[in-house]
Amino acid sequence: MAISTIVFLIMCFGALIGSFLLDGGHLTALIALAPAIIVFGGTIGAVGVSFPGNEIKNIGKVLKVALSDRKVNTISLIRYFKNIAFKTRKEGLLSIEEMISADKDIDPFMKKGLQMVVDGIDPQTVKNTLELSADLIEERHRVGIAMLEAAGGFAPTMGITGTVTGLVHVLNNLSDPTQLGGLIAGAFIATLYGIGSANFIWLPLGTKLKELNFQEMLEKNLIIEAILCIQEGVNPNTLEEKLKGFLDKKQLEEYNQGESGEQEQ
Repeated sequence: MAISTIVFLIMCFGALIGSFLLDGGHLTALIALAPAIIVFGGTIGAVGVSFPGNEIKNIGKVLKVALSDRKVNTISLIRYFKNIAFKTRKEGLLSIEEMISADKDIDPFMKKGLQMVVDGIDPQTVKNTLELSADLIEERHRVGIAMLEAAGGFAPTMGITGTVTGLVHVLNNLSDPTQLGGLIAGAFIATLYGIGSANFIWLPLGTKLKELNFQEMLEKNLIIEAILCIQEGVNPNTLEEKLKGFLDKKQLEEYNQGESGEQEQ
């Protein structure tokens, strides 16, 4: 689980609660069971109605991914493929079969592509197969993002619904003015829960999943490009320059510094 994500979630709720307390409010005033049931129960129910059961059952995995940090070391990938390119030019494509078979930590997507190359599969077939696999991965990510964004859309509406039901109680108790203040406050807590959960939880996590998806697709495209270059027998230095196009300015500086350090040694 990503510590940074948890820290910023705590910061969001801390800012809300802190500002409420600074205005003279009491923490217990923010805690109400009925609005919580309407907002969170209603949001989950609405999302459940909106998506097929086989997708809803993966919501736990989706949240786990959203709360974690998937680290993509693009620099290490480029160096890895450059070494493979040198090896295959000297010893042939079959020389990497034992290496990928023995590496238990190798990315399954990468292993699949390299194994196809070793097996002598046609380059266009390798390209099409890997691109299809990447598209299917992205589609699964899209569904997860859509569920979180749907929750972010439903939550405020559920909050308003909770406020309306709370105001119904207010209107039913007009004869007792002493209870009106508490009932009205309780009614608006539902709106707070709806807007707060949408903008502090569901929508930010959906946005994070989009960024994680972008990073993973960038990694997959780099792997596909590298594997095809290796299959074509592209010069390792040419392959390196081509793959460096996937690096941003900061990563490129880090990569070049690493290369300079290796050359000095």
